[in-house]
Amino acid sequence: MNYRNPAPTVDIIIELIDKPHRPIVLIERHHEPLGWAIPGGFVDYGEAVETAARREALEEIGLSVELIEQFHVYSDPKRDSRKHTISIVFIAIAKGEPKAGDDAKDAAIFESWRIPDNLCFDHDRILQDYWRYRHYGIRPRI
Repeated sequence: MNYRNPAPTVDIIIELIDKPHRPIVLIERHHEPLGWAIPGGFVDYGEAVETAARREALEEIGLSVELIEQFHVYSDPKRDSRKHTISIVFIAIAKGEPKAGDDAKDAAIFESWRIPDNLCFDHDRILQDYWRYRHYGIRPRI
């Protein structure tokens, strides 16, 4: 029997605490789907999601992060056009200048009012939920 299961992923909303307004880091993807994205990626077999989040942040933007909290889980089967994924989203803090690495073409810092329009996956929804949480303390509904 061939089982088809969703793939677990992590996304890390990284606040730079050494910058005014605590901007976040986004990466410009080097591979399809193209556009800007929250740093993250697939969880390796045998790896804890927290470990995957720290690893992906280091690989994609070259910064060590401190995970502050698990924010929310996003599991819409259509969130990734390549296959069904489930993303565990973390909020983290870091200091320094992000540098694109791994499969990131570019890494940049963005304030809430400067987020690019061409976000990949469901990252526009994730960031809307995050800003609502950050500004008003309201978590996404299940």
